[in-house]
Amino acid sequence: MPKGFEKHRLVAFLFLFVLLSDQLSKLFVVKSLHVGESINVFSFFNVVRVQNRGVTFGLLSGTLQPVVLVVLSLVVVWFLADYARKNENYRLPVSLIIGGAVGNIIDRVIHQSVIDFLDFHLGIYHWPAFNIADSAIVIGVFVLLFMSYSEGKSG
Repeated sequence: MPKGFEKHRLVAFLFLFVLLSDQLSKLFVVKSLHVGESINVFSFFNVVRVQNRGVTFGLLSGTLQPVVLVVLSLVVVWFLADYARKNENYRLPVSLIIGGAVGNIIDRVIHQSVIDFLDFHLGIYHWPAFNIADSAIVIGVFVLLFMSYSEGKSG
C-alpha cells in the first residue's frame, strides 16, 4: 500500500460518512414529516422538520438568495480543501467540515433551504434546530481550533 494511503482512506471515509448520514437522515425527515411537524422522542429532544433559509440558526433568513449561499459555501469548501492539501495534519477535521458543508449545499440546491431536524430543549427553551451536517461542521471547527492552539503552544 502506498505511504499515507490509510490516512487518505480515513479522510475519504469521514467525508462520505458525514455526507451520507446527513443526507439519509434528512431524506427520512422529509419523507416522514411536514414542515413544522415534530415527534417527541425524549422529554428534552424532538425531531422537527425545519426549512432553514438562512445561515447558522436561521440568521439572515430571507435576505440572501440560495444561490448566493451555495456560491459562498463552495468558495469556503475550496479554500478548506486547499488548506488541507497543504497541511496534512488538518485533513481529518477539515473532512468533517467539508462533508457537512457539502451536505448543506446539496439541501440548498434541492430544497432552496437547509433541512434541520434535531431539536433539543429544556421546557419551553429550545436550542435552534440543526442537523448532522451542522454537527460535523462544529466538531471539525473545534478540533481544528484545538489542534491549531496545541500546535502553537508546542512550537
